[in-house]
Amino acid sequence: MHILMIAPEPFFEPRGTPFSEYHRIRALTDLGHTVDLVTYPFGQDVSMPGLRVFRCARPPLVRHARIGPSAAKLPLDALLTITVVRRVFRERYDAVHSHEEGALIGITIAAMLRVPHLYDMHSSLPQQLTNFAFSRSRVLRRIFTGVERLLIRASRVIIVICPHLAETVRAIAPEAETVLIENAPGPTDAPVSPEAVAAVRREFGLTPSTPVVLYTGTLEAYQGLDLLLAAARHVAAARPDVRFLLAGGKPDQVEQLRLQMRAAGVEPVFLLAGQRPAPEIPAFLEAATALVSPRSRGTNTPLKIYQYLRSGRPIVATRLLTHTQVLNDDVAVLTEPTPEDFARGILAVLNDASLAGGVGGRARDLAETKYTYAAYLERTRDACARLLRPQAPELAKDPA
Repeated sequence: MHILMIAPEPFFEPRGTPFSEYHRIRALTDLGHTVDLVTYPFGQDVSMPGLRVFRCARPPLVRHARIGPSAAKLPLDALLTITVVRRVFRERYDAVHSHEEGALIGITIAAMLRVPHLYDMHSSLPQQLTNFAFSRSRVLRRIFTGVERLLIRASRVIIVICPHLAETVRAIAPEAETVLIENAPGPTDAPVSPEAVAAVRREFGLTPSTPVVLYTGTLEAYQGLDLLLAAARHVAAARPDVRFLLAGGKPDQVEQLRLQMRAAGVEPVFLLAGQRPAPEIPAFLEAATALVSPRSRGTNTPLKIYQYLRSGRPIVATRLLTHTQVLNDDVAVLTEPTPEDFARGILAVLNDASLAGGVGGRARDLAETKYTYAAYLERTRDACARLLRPQAPELAKDPA
C-alpha cells in the first residue's frame, strides 16, 4: 500500500507517541509499504527507506507542541489539515493511517478518497484531560468522549497499545476490528560497550560501586515523580550511598524539578541528565542498579517498561493498571503508590542481590520471548490485512 499517515506530534522527539510512530513506520516499510507522513513543523529529521515526511507550516508565536492537549494544537492541527489536503490532491493513496486526534482529519479524508482508515489509538482522548490536568470541564469531556466514539466507529481498523484501550474500544463498538500492538518493537540498538557504561558513570561522578536508581522518560505530572522524590527521602536515610539518576525532561521541566527536590530536601542524592538522544538510553540502563517507574495516573503502559524489561535490570513500579497489564511479581517488584512502600521496593532490590537478579533475569526472558520484533511485525501485518479485507455490506455504511 501507499499510505498517507497523519501524526499531530513533533516528529521525531524522544518521547512516547513519536517513538511509537517511528516504529510503526519502520514495520510498515519493512513489510513493503510506503508511507507519506504529514506531521508538525517541529522535531528531528528522520531518514528511512519508503518514508517521506511533509511538515505543516508553523503558526505565528508557536515554538513547540507540549505533550497532551494544549491551545497550541488548534492552529497546528488546522495547518496540518491544509497540508493533508494538499497531499491528497497531488498523490493517490490506498489507505489513511492516523494517530491520536489526527484521526479526526483522517476519517474525513479517507471518506473523501473512499479508502479505508486505520486509527492508531495511543490513549483515550477524554482520559488525556485528566492525565495532563488540562481541564475538569464536563462539557469538554463530553466533547472528547463523542469525538472518540466517532473515530472508533468510522475507522476500518483500530490499533491499540494496551489491553485497557482494547476494552475501551469494545465498550464503544464490540464489532470493531481491533489489533493490539504493544509499544515493544524489540531492540533497535547495538549492544552497549563497557566503555559507554563507564562513560555514563564518569559523567555524573559515580564510582563503579555506587548504587544507581534510574528513571527514564518525560517529567510530566502523571509520571509520579512526586512519589519518587518522597520515596527517595526514605531510601537515602537507609542507604546514603544511593544516587537517583533521571534521564528526560525539557530544560524548564528539569529546573522546576530541581526546585521541588530542594524543597523536599533530596537534591543531594539526585542527578538530572535532562533529555537525551534515544541511542544513549541503553548505556544509562546498563549503568543502573535498579530501574523505577513511579507512574501514578493513567492506564496506558509506559513505553519505557519494554526497554526496562530488555535490560535485565530489576524494575520497581507501582501496582497500578498502567503497569500490571505487562508486569507481575515474577518480573518486577510492584509496590503500593505510597512513598514508604515505593522506598521499600527500591531498598529490597538494592539490598538483596538474589531478588534483583531473579526478577531482572525473568524480565529479560519475558522480553526475549513475548516482546520481539518478529511478533511486532506480525501484528502489524495482521492490521494491514484487516485494513484491506472487504467489509460486509452492513458494516460498509457511512457512519455519519
